[in-house]
Amino acid sequence: MTDSTALYDLPGPRTRRRHTMYGVLSAAVLLVLLAWILYLLLDTGQFTHTKWMPFEYQGIQKLLLRGLGNTLKAFALAAVLSLALGGLLATGRLSDHRPVRWAATVVVEFFRAMPVLVMIFFIFVALKAQPLTALVAGLTLYNGSVLAEVLRSGVRAVERGQREAAFALGMRKTQVMAHVLVPQAVRAMLPAVISQLVVALKDTSLGFLITYEEFLHAGKLIASNLDYDLPFIPVVMVIAPIYIGMCMLLSWFAGWVSRREQRSPRTDAVTVVTAGPGALLPGGEPPTAPRP
Repeated sequence: MTDSTALYDLPGPRTRRRHTMYGVLSAAVLLVLLAWILYLLLDTGQFTHTKWMPFEYQGIQKLLLRGLGNTLKAFALAAVLSLALGGLLATGRLSDHRPVRWAATVVVEFFRAMPVLVMIFFIFVALKAQPLTALVAGLTLYNGSVLAEVLRSGVRAVERGQREAAFALGMRKTQVMAHVLVPQAVRAMLPAVISQLVVALKDTSLGFLITYEEFLHAGKLIASNLDYDLPFIPVVMVIAPIYIGMCMLLSWFAGWVSRREQRSPRTDAVTVVTAGPGALLPGGEPPTAPRP
């Protein structure tokens, strides 16, 4: 009898050999591509000592660390404020009062459709705000509007019976949202929330356009230095892995929170024990037989 799964038959020997050949060819193509990129970098002199010399100086290292700290500060402020604004707008979108629901909808649709850079420039130039304030405000308005839709969709995705059962128990709408709908929706919408926070982290690089001294701004100062033969590629090779590492750290944190929520006693189902013959209830009374 041929082994099979519920969805598809397991591949046979010829199919496995074909898949192995595809994997070997794909790996070979990737290696050739990487070798070609490495050859171009070597041919253009991107690994010369002159281009990498700036990173040996303590002043350059402090500049990069200060820029990284400013990036993390802007992201932390924008993330917290975006989550707060998203929760507020999502609550407005779910409100039973039509004027509140319409007002929240207008705000969400307006700021979600507005480009982030336009909002940052408007706040920085028209309102004459400080670079950090303009950057955080622009990121908060945009990402908060997007997160409002994510939160609203997560709450709406909970089964209707959960809401009806909670109301049947006499719970108020605030209690239903806080104790029934939101805890169940958090796990479903957590990947989308983290993805939007990753977008906010990357968008902090827009701060260099309004002279905010963040990580990319520090790299731009180094890359435009004529004394080191414009080390643009080395700067990218230093900054890009750090941005990627921060985004991967956010993704890991989301996975850790998701696994922790799944192991949480609050989310574990209670085991129901069937009473056997002669069993007593907690009060010492025998269980009542069901009526026909």
